[in-house]
Amino acid sequence: MTTDQDPPEPSSTPRTHSAGRAAVRLLQGYVWHPRDLDMDLESYLPHELDDAYVLWDPVNPPFAFFENGEPTASQVFYQFTTLQMYDEKPDADTMHAHAQAVSEALNPLLEGTPPGVGWQLWEDLRDL
Repeated sequence: MTTDQDPPEPSSTPRTHSAGRAAVRLLQGYVWHPRDLDMDLESYLPHELDDAYVLWDPVNPPFAFFENGEPTASQVFYQFTTLQMYDEKPDADTMHAHAQAVSEALNPLLEGTPPGVGWQLWEDLRDL
């Protein structure tokens, strides 16, 4: 969405905590598998992992080809997000530690998916 208004000026006072509940994205990325693989991600991934929520939604491939030249159109893609709710937004080091813990908990689950399943996830500590 675009507007004709200028964005507000950033505060000159740094904030490490915000008042009230905060939803923070910890990990963001994509999971994919071949179209001919009859697979339900819910059989492999939980919707909650420790204190984080695990979300995925089908999307069109975000790029046309993989690095090896294979067309992505042969795959089913999912936008993948983990988020955590906080009563007060913690500092960046704490959120990084939470993202690392979720990543370490997710790794064996993703490794346990069938051959042909791929993923690309990265830390993304932004508010939702």
